[in-house]
Amino acid sequence: MLSVNIICVGKLKEKYWTMAIAEYEKRLSAFCKFNIIEVSEEKISDNPSESQIKSTVFHEGERIKDKLKKNSFVVSMCIEGKIISSQELAAMIEKASLEGYSSIDFIIGGSWGIDENIKTISNAKISMGRMTFPHQLARIMLTEQIYRAFQISSNGKYHK
Repeated sequence: MLSVNIICVGKLKEKYWTMAIAEYEKRLSAFCKFNIIEVSEEKISDNPSESQIKSTVFHEGERIKDKLKKNSFVVSMCIEGKIISSQELAAMIEKASLEGYSSIDFIIGGSWGIDENIKTISNAKISMGRMTFPHQLARIMLTEQIYRAFQISSNGKYHK
């Protein structure tokens, strides 16, 4: 069974976010092994310098890199990524599976983004659009889209 992971910086704090994730985790269990892997957020001042930001992103990137699975299709969720449809996400997941990848790792960086080293090793870069979303909401939205992609691939009734 395909393993799908969201590797993200930080923790969900509010109960309503964790409840939403739990619901989609339950739904996804019919299609894949789904995991949320959280790495700790780097502490940074309220008014950081450019070098502090670069250091923060680098260290968070190292933590993310440590969590990437071998033989994994890596997808960075970043502003410069391609904006795709739900159907295109479904096709991407299907293609990765057919190409022999045992897992798909979706990366959501911290407040300052994803380290360039992670983006470089990614098989794909996806953007959720030109609007900015809180990282906690982005995690829920991505989880829902992964579920929707599996529904599309299985001709389920969820996707309309």
